[in-house]
Amino acid sequence: MAQLKRIPGTNQPAATLDRRDAVPALIERPTDWLVVAGLAGTAQELCAMTDDGPNVFGLGGAMGAGPMMALGLALSQPNRKVLGITGDGELLMNVGALAAIALQCPPNLKLVCVDNGHYGETGNQDSHTGLGVALDRVAAGFGIPTVHTINTMAEIEEGKRILAAPGLAFILLRVKDGPALKKPRSLRPHVVRDRFRAALLGEK
Repeated sequence: MAQLKRIPGTNQPAATLDRRDAVPALIERPTDWLVVAGLAGTAQELCAMTDDGPNVFGLGGAMGAGPMMALGLALSQPNRKVLGITGDGELLMNVGALAAIALQCPPNLKLVCVDNGHYGETGNQDSHTGLGVALDRVAAGFGIPTVHTINTMAEIEEGKRILAAPGLAFILLRVKDGPALKKPRSLRPHVVRDRFRAALLGEK
């Protein structure tokens, strides 16, 4: 079996997954969740996968807010499955959110970080993860009970099992630099808010 290439100066393998394949493979049925999707690629992907569906609150500029919004939603809706999906750049901006999430430890919350090692919205500069910071180790250090890292398609099956199981979990999905899944989506905050609220409450 060929050895994975490494990020220079670290023990981390270089990412090889295409996010357009890996994200749908991991999150097969996004409509089963209440989803808070951070800005940029992750919001584009989850909105694309659901045809801009009402169960996805896709952010469009509130960098760093996604994980804490997902925590609040999980605490307020303990009988619903909540998925917080974010990018490495957004999570790095508010990495302390992982500490609060670990201490609250809502069993109905799963976090997925799609890590491409870049700040895609601001010029595609290397992020800290692109230079060697390991967000999976950060999450484990804060006390999140289940942490899983995906570097290859073979590791996605365990990620799917973790998503299906009860309990707080953090999944780091490491992908190479490249475009996200993208379809037109609403960027009008009041429209996204109102339709998400209706989906949450079961209104039509």
